[in-house]
Amino acid sequence: MKKLPIHITYWLFYLSLKTLIEYLWVKAVITTLPANELARGSVLAGILYLLPEILFAYYLLYIGLDKVIKKGRYRFFYFLEIVLLLCITIYSMRLIAHGLVAPYAYQNQLPLTPILGFQRVLLLLVDIIFSAGLLIAIEFGMRQLEYKEREKELIREKMNTELQMLRNQINPHFLFNTLNNIYALTRKKSDKAPEVVMKLSELLSFMLYKSSVDTITIQEEIRVLEDYIELEKIRYNERLTVSFTKQIDDPSQRIIPLLFLPLVENAFKHGVSESRFDSFVHIDLKLKDGFLNFSIENSVEQKGTEIQYGNIGLYNTRRQLELTYHDHHLQQQNSMDAFRINLDLNLLSYGKI
Repeated sequence: MKKLPIHITYWLFYLSLKTLIEYLWVKAVITTLPANELARGSVLAGILYLLPEILFAYYLLYIGLDKVIKKGRYRFFYFLEIVLLLCITIYSMRLIAHGLVAPYAYQNQLPLTPILGFQRVLLLLVDIIFSAGLLIAIEFGMRQLEYKEREKELIREKMNTELQMLRNQINPHFLFNTLNNIYALTRKKSDKAPEVVMKLSELLSFMLYKSSVDTITIQEEIRVLEDYIELEKIRYNERLTVSFTKQIDDPSQRIIPLLFLPLVENAFKHGVSESRFDSFVHIDLKLKDGFLNFSIENSVEQKGTEIQYGNIGLYNTRRQLELTYHDHHLQQQNSMDAFRINLDLNLLSYGKI
């Protein structure tokens, strides 16, 4: 039904073209009728000729071609069926010319040729093949556009599903340890317990309900990171040094949700939690004119060889960037006692993949 207006428009256009050609032809052949009578007759003739063409075109589009393409063994017989119906269409149009067009459209003033005259049959053959072929080309073109749009929609759905899955990933050890810390604080009747519960609640609420949107403000993203860092600082107490510096020219600039959280979580999980001595996490975030630089460095304990750093947090962020931003550069630097990740990101390249 969505294609119906396109098909109607096509046949109206084709009828107009056919009527014009018919008028120009009969004007040169019939000199005894006035121009208005010839115009009326041309319209009637165009309509009468068009009906068999429409029937054959739609048979070919929805039945004949499908049979030839799909029924491999009987392809030849279906091809013969198409040829037979084409011959019937041509013959019916010649009967219409003799029985209806000549007497009613042109008042028997049109010189008639034999019903199966070679020249008239050849012209009708070209006419029918042109009208049906053009319709099939338009229909197949629309189908291709639909297939491509459907494919794009499936890709978008897959990307959105993958993005949501990536955003929902959070280290279960973090939740477990935070709940243990809350339990310990409540037993001690610490004044920090309500604040910790509130921050954890806000963090989980954001991840469950607010991270499903396409973008959030950079200010909201920073607030999530700060809540997460505060919870981790309670966990590690005095042996952890954390710095988070920010230089933001536009806090309302949009960014995809939870882009940095996997990297920050990663720094605590693979850096701080595996260190027996004093450890650090240094985070630096700069934003100017839509260009963002995010760097995070964490301590690692020397174990005799340079640490090989491959983990889900880095993959998570890298994959989110690939799915959403065209202009980005993410690199890592690892050494014996520290690991650093640096991200350069053009926020204006969002969605231009």
